[in-house]
Amino acid sequence: MTDLALNDTLFFGDGGMERRRVETLLEEALAGMDDGELFLELRHSESLALDDGRIKAANFDTTRGFGLRAVAGEAAGYAHASELSEAAIGRASAAVRAVARGYSGVMAEPPARTNRSLYTEENPLGLVDLKTKTGLLSDIDAYARSRDPRVRQVMASLAGSWQAVQIIRAGGFRVADIRPLVRLNVSILVGEGERVESGSSGIGGRELYERYLDPALWKGEVDEALRQALVNLGSVPAPAGEMVVVLGPGWPGVMLHEAVGHGLEGDFNRRKTSAFCGRIGERVAAPGVNVVDDGTLSARRGSLSIDDEGTPSQTTLLIEDGILKGYMQDRMNGRLGGALSTGNGRRQSFAFAPMPRMTNTYMLAGERDPKEIIASVKNGLYAVHFGGGQVDITSGKFVFSAAEAYRIENGKIAAPVKGASLIGSGPEALKRVTMIGNDLALDAGIGTCGKDGQSVPVGVGQPTLRMDGITVGGTAR
Repeated sequence: MTDLALNDTLFFGDGGMERRRVETLLEEALAGMDDGELFLELRHSESLALDDGRIKAANFDTTRGFGLRAVAGEAAGYAHASELSEAAIGRASAAVRAVARGYSGVMAEPPARTNRSLYTEENPLGLVDLKTKTGLLSDIDAYARSRDPRVRQVMASLAGSWQAVQIIRAGGFRVADIRPLVRLNVSILVGEGERVESGSSGIGGRELYERYLDPALWKGEVDEALRQALVNLGSVPAPAGEMVVVLGPGWPGVMLHEAVGHGLEGDFNRRKTSAFCGRIGERVAAPGVNVVDDGTLSARRGSLSIDDEGTPSQTTLLIEDGILKGYMQDRMNGRLGGALSTGNGRRQSFAFAPMPRMTNTYMLAGERDPKEIIASVKNGLYAVHFGGGQVDITSGKFVFSAAEAYRIENGKIAAPVKGASLIGSGPEALKRVTMIGNDLALDAGIGTCGKDGQSVPVGVGQPTLRMDGITVGGTAR
């Protein structure tokens, strides 16, 4: 968590807002409310994109503003502005008080405080010059094309942001955080005759650009994208039907995130629109399945020293040995459901009110050797990388497309397949887990989660899993 004195220089003084007057405006806005906060934000962001050997896009943006929320029972008033001024906060105060309508509540206790900081406070954008960044993307293009004559197109992007926030609550509670975020992506198209296939790889985290300039790192990303593209170039149509599916470690955890994780967020369960509503203490997964949401991992893309309500992030046990143990909560939904916030109150920016969101959500490792898991399958599918997917929160039904997958024949990985999709229900799929590997891995830092029009960075992960009786949609005839 950031030192307040440092953070204050970004939002107060220099003839602008005076902190004491802002706190007085907040007290007036929240009088008689159950909860609420003033969220101040300053963000610098940039992105560079290369395509066909040329820089096709270069963007830099600075945004600043505030969001003011007042909570009365189940009602919440929210006002925001891309302007940091006492006048704008005063106008917002009058607007959010409309939810009171004669309501008189007791202000909730503020979050616990923490001195923990999970990432650097330095701004990655100003530490590496533009020439070096564009040179990195050009080197990626040249290296990719030198690796194989079948490379037809290379797309690479580098993006970074530096976000400073301060959260002020009634009674003088103030906390602050400074959050860096960077990401490198590489996509490659390869062709042979008229057939063209693609592969992609990326890496990111709450850190500086320095590590990304290391040739050993970015060449590894290029090699991985090229490997995936060449695998797909030699793929055959995917089989269809109900079969054993083995999921690889790491990024395939995105299926867990979408098909199960969203259903364990507090708002869906309070509104009784989740397939997991009212099921705490019940078996929702096979024995041995343990799932956590952990916002405390150092420098990870989904990590936060404090969430966007000021609550310290934590490790939340969601499923233990197949039994549902709890949900991810923000302050409002936790309070209305008789629970405490788990540090999962997140927002895309000051323009949005917070809601329960995942941070880094993953399944813990089991005891099986991944080779043993593959060897146990006579006929099935091995999915090691996913593309897009859809899930219905209420029913838990999902469809996910595999970006890289293989047939499993007689206990061995066989031909790569194209066009495979996994179809099923999140709660039911977890009950079909029969073997859990000892190779837990987290994704490389590329996850972005969308919910109700808001996008936030997240992490996913899992070990190798065997799941029996999963429906596979394929293209084989």
